[in-house]
Formats: sequence, C-alpha cells, structure tokens
Amino acid sequence: MRKIAVIDGGSSQHHRTYTEPKYRKYIDTLIYLPDLVETSIDEFDVLLLPSQLHMGLLMKSMDKIYEFANRGGIIVSFGPQLNEWIPGHNWEFRETNFWWWLEKNPKSGLVLQKPDHDLFSRYLTLADSTWHQHGVYWPPKGSDILVVSTEDGGAVLYIDKVSTKGTWVVMTLDPDYHYGSYFMPATERFLNGFFPWLAEGDV
Repeated sequence: MRKIAVIDGGSSQHHRTYTEPKYRKYIDTLIYLPDLVETSIDEFDVLLLPSQLHMGLLMKSMDKIYEFANRGGIIVSFGPQLNEWIPGHNWEFRETNFWWWLEKNPKSGLVLQKPDHDLFSRYLTLADSTWHQHGVYWPPKGSDILVVSTEDGGAVLYIDKVSTKGTWVVMTLDPDYHYGSYFMPATERFLNGFFPWLAEGDV
C-alpha cells in the first residue's frame, strides 16, 4: 500500500474528512499546513492537497512539492485552484449551478471520458463524481483526461504524467469539503472509492 501524506489546513471540514476512520486508515500521516515547509516528505509516495487550503502558506512549500513530484511522487489536488501552481493546468472559472438536479430533465454537464481507466473501471462511477462544477482545467497535452464538461470538453478530472517526473491527479471536484461539511452524499461515495484506488490502484 502506498504511503499517503495529507496536508491539513486546520479547517473543520478537513478535520472531519481526514480523521474519519474509514479514510484515516489509508493515511500514513497528517501534516499541518504551516509545518509543511519544515517537514520532510521524502518517505511518502503520495501527497494529497485538500480543497480550500491557505494559498499563501501553500506557496511557501512550492519548491518542496515540485521536488517531490520530480522524485516520482504522486500529487493529488482537490478543488478548483485559481493560483497557477499546478503545472500547465490553465484554470477557467465558470459559474456554479448548485441546483441543476432540480431542473426538468436534469443534466450535470459531466461526461466520463475514459471509462476503462482503472479509477472508473474498478473504483468509481460517474455518478459518484457528480455534484456540481466550479470550473474546468485545460491541462497539458498528453494528460489523461477522465471527466470532462459537456460544454466544450474542459477537464474536471485529469492525470498529468508529462509535466514532471511524477504524477499529478488534478480535479475541480471538492469531495473533502462537502463530506466534511455533512452534505452531498455523492462525495462520500467518491471518497469511499478514491482512497482505495490511491492506496493500491493503478495510478
């Protein structure tokens, strides 16, 4: 099983999500974000960066995060990232429709692009990955784009193995925020499948 470190931003939703026993069992350690700059991450295989981290504090550890990636590490980023710190992610903001599921003939606007990818063939469904969109990325050429927006194919979840020597699992989805805030049942299903894949799947 891969050794996973999760950055803890100190918020209530981070605490609830990442100390939940069924997810905590996959996490080797929690690193408090202000301590990251002085904490060694050499022993880990995966560095998970939750949604809604303090960007000023995160920026102080950018060199360390990129060194981790260039040693072949796996970096996971939850939630929209407005700052240009992820390699070539090209974030595009879009207005969020929180109530699409109440519309007549509701459509989430999401499409599963690669159903044969290990994450979706063994661990998740598109429904598990569907609550609402915050925007899209236009990732580097050669990335595996797994979930897209039907509007124009912008990436909602992709895997980048071309920008560094490591692997970047990047998504606009924010399951930790919603699970940690006690709403959006799909986010629990997402985390139920995502953590086992991250620990043992074909990443």
